[in-house]
Amino acid sequence: MNAPPPNPPPPNAPPPNDLHLPAGTASHGSYALHVDPDRAGWSHCALRVLELGPGDTHLLDTGDSEWIVLPLSGGCTVHIDGQTLQLLGRESVFGGVSDFAYVPRDARVQIASGAGGRFALAGAKCERRLPARYGPAPEVPVEARGSGNQARQVRNFAAADVFEADRLIAVEVVTPGGNWSSYPPHKHDEHRPGTESELEEIYYFEIDGGGVGYQRISPSRPGGSDLLAEVATGDAVLVPDGWHGPSIAQPEHDMYYLNVMAGPGPDREWKICFHPDHTEGYR
Repeated sequence: MNAPPPNPPPPNAPPPNDLHLPAGTASHGSYALHVDPDRAGWSHCALRVLELGPGDTHLLDTGDSEWIVLPLSGGCTVHIDGQTLQLLGRESVFGGVSDFAYVPRDARVQIASGAGGRFALAGAKCERRLPARYGPAPEVPVEARGSGNQARQVRNFAAADVFEADRLIAVEVVTPGGNWSSYPPHKHDEHRPGTESELEEIYYFEIDGGGVGYQRISPSRPGGSDLLAEVATGDAVLVPDGWHGPSIAQPEHDMYYLNVMAGPGPDREWKICFHPDHTEGYR
């Protein structure tokens, strides 16, 4: 009988080469990107990128998950539970914050766009059915995080302490060309009350003007996730566990990423642990 391999990976972790999803490799139907818990090998977190042409409509059955409809480019109308939520959207993710719509589990949603556009659907399996709501762009807190070549802009539109949801946490980050973000490397793959929350995470990337960025995941335990990926517009990276960061933007090309998070912990909270080898002198 052969001995088991040393340091097996966590039971739900996808193979390392499945952590990076280049643009087009995880498409399905109207979705340019379709990541659900089964595809990711975990229990809660999901992300879809919906592409609609002028005048197109799309039906979404939310099932056992709550969702946020976030315009990446263009605007749309969201019909849900007898309500009509009009999203003005934006020209692109580099043009500023967008309004958004929260839609609950166990619902049928129609998304329609007169001029067409691209829309992120960030989702999480959940227990409670909360009411559908509109999120106005002027109410999105915008945070300047870091300084020098670690400076970046964080748009906390669905952060845990900003917008009510059952499980879903989502934020946007814009990193100026040549800068580092998701730094110092940090993790949230254990439930340690008051210190760290267990959260699955998806990064979705866009690069201003084309070009590339880089994303690192390093193991937090033997056999854990390990990735160094060159990312471009439309790519996604799955973070089931491990230290993630830095995210590095190519000089002269700002980098955008959408973070979608959810997990099994008793509380919806974002508590992280920084890598001890990278915190000295951090600004």
